[in-house]
Amino acid sequence: MRRTLLAISSFAGLLAGPLSTANAEVETDTGTAAEADFCKGCDALLELALAHPGRKDDRARDAYRHPAETLAFMRVRPDMKVGEYAPGGGWYSRVLGPYLAKEGHLAGLFFSPTPGRFAAEKVQSDAEAFPGRVAAGTGLAAGNFSGMTLGAVPNAEKGTFDRILVFRMMHNLLRWNMADGEIKAMRALLKDDGLLGIVQHRASPDAAYAYADGNHGYLREADVIRFMEVNGFELVAKSEINANPKDSADWEGGVWTLPPTFARKDQDKAKYAAIGESDRMTLLFRKRP
Repeated sequence: MRRTLLAISSFAGLLAGPLSTANAEVETDTGTAAEADFCKGCDALLELALAHPGRKDDRARDAYRHPAETLAFMRVRPDMKVGEYAPGGGWYSRVLGPYLAKEGHLAGLFFSPTPGRFAAEKVQSDAEAFPGRVAAGTGLAAGNFSGMTLGAVPNAEKGTFDRILVFRMMHNLLRWNMADGEIKAMRALLKDDGLLGIVQHRASPDAAYAYADGNHGYLREADVIRFMEVNGFELVAKSEINANPKDSADWEGGVWTLPPTFARKDQDKAKYAAIGESDRMTLLFRKRP
């Protein structure tokens, strides 16, 4: 592990200008498990979760998503209360469910209702269905899991989460103009010492804002860091666990050109398959008082 200086900036110029120089010191991991010793025995429990029979069809993507290394980097222990934001098809839920089932708790955090995009009835239905979906995918009891929308967070839930994980969703939150409200709601759920982990498709540092505004799926790492800073978080660690130097991150059709989407279908499919899934930043933030 090595240390580097992180540039910190105010909200002015967010997502548009260059990141300015400052003096916040941040741990930077370039290996495969930044916090291997944060939890004795967790690696073995993660291996058991990854070997769960409910993940049979998921394992092909482990080589791109590095779930064991990513969760270790984000310091997720099996006795924690963890929120998974926008769990979608449940790929990470089928890892987190078995990992947390005995001592911890997994909660699916769903979009706030948004007129014209996410109807209140739909997101509430998705949140209510989450425990049963994870139970069906893991064979575990639905009582091990819960779901809620960020537009209706019960007061009793605030300040109770150890970790919140946001996988490949920051670009959508920004392009849908939902990021401020959703991140603030997640912050309210976290304990005072809680951590929020982000994995996000990464644009080149000098990519034009017109390309890296979220509409192509890619964001500049410095912009994500700055956004989280102005919303009450501090960066504590960053990692290259999910980096892919083969991805030039400049596809006309955006990140969906690459697997698993293959937006161009069979056109040059072998070329994109050889590149693999996108280059991704992996960031860990602490809730700031």
